[in-house]
Amino acid sequence: MDNIRIRCPKCEWEPDGRPYWSCDRCFTCWDTFKTAARCPGCGKVFKDTQCVDESCNKFSPHLDWYEGLDGVVVTLKKEIEESWSVSK
Repeated sequence: MDNIRIRCPKCEWEPDGRPYWSCDRCFTCWDTFKTAARCPGCGKVFKDTQCVDESCNKFSPHLDWYEGLDGVVVTLKKEIEESWSVSK
């Protein structure tokens, strides 16, 4: 999991952990990547995340911001398959 990066899929801007995102329902400000795009104030989930870089400001699906997850998915699939064979 050391190779996972978070960055805008359009311009490659990388978030620095600051609370740039604001909920349109309860107005809580937070770092959307610390909560997997769920507002900590009201629980609303944001499927799309807007880049805060002034030259971009584009929206992308939140999951598209994560790079390097392919290995994690493969590992999880193997663990699930192994648990199936142990259960028999």
